[in-house]
Amino acid sequence: MALPVHEYKPTTQNQRVRSFGRADLNEDTPYIYRLEDTNSSGEVEELIWAAYRQVFNEQEILQFNRQIALETQLKNRSITVRDFIRGLAKSERFYQLVVAANSNYRLVEMCLKRLLGRTPYNQEEEIAWSIQIATRGWGGFVDTLIDSEEYEQAFGDYTVPYQRKRMSTDRPFSFTPRYGAEYRDKAGIIQTSWVHHTEWYGFLTQSPYPQKVDWRTITAVVVGLSGIVTFLLVLNWFVNTSAF
Repeated sequence: MALPVHEYKPTTQNQRVRSFGRADLNEDTPYIYRLEDTNSSGEVEELIWAAYRQVFNEQEILQFNRQIALETQLKNRSITVRDFIRGLAKSERFYQLVVAANSNYRLVEMCLKRLLGRTPYNQEEEIAWSIQIATRGWGGFVDTLIDSEEYEQAFGDYTVPYQRKRMSTDRPFSFTPRYGAEYRDKAGIIQTSWVHHTEWYGFLTQSPYPQKVDWRTITAVVVGLSGIVTFLLVLNWFVNTSAF
């Protein structure tokens, strides 16, 4: 049986404050994509890719992840932008890439960022929405978020969700990796860090920055191969000499 969303107390965040006064001058205002503002097929295409960037994130925008049927319906105005976002979040590709690789708590954090354009207020909210995932399933959780009053007030039917009220000092949500430390540890993925840069390498992918070099083993292999080559050259010389 699906339970109602557990009550929690919202805290003050950027998107809940109308103005910061002079501090708003430093705000990094995102471009807002609205279907009613599109006047050509090219502008509709830009809106569609903005939706992919928001839901799948920058790291997962691949041709393979496209949902052609949903795109066609949106272009024909058979569905709204809200329905398009719902379809992307409930698609099999999104489930494989994001849902299967994360715990419920992290899914709550990621989906509040991608679908509602804000971070969780507190741990109580994360618990409340985690219960929705457990009782309603993934699809039910997505429906509850997208059909919520907050989504309606922030984006309505025809606006692509975006990071609301982001100050220039905030880290963009698009930098959030699709999986957390728990999945990384299970998959055996190695983190290689250096100044101002971090990349992830799978256990089958060779990193250009080795973590540790075993020179003793490398030396033994080189010496062994050199000995084999020398033996074969001597043997070849002996055979050729004996033939004469």
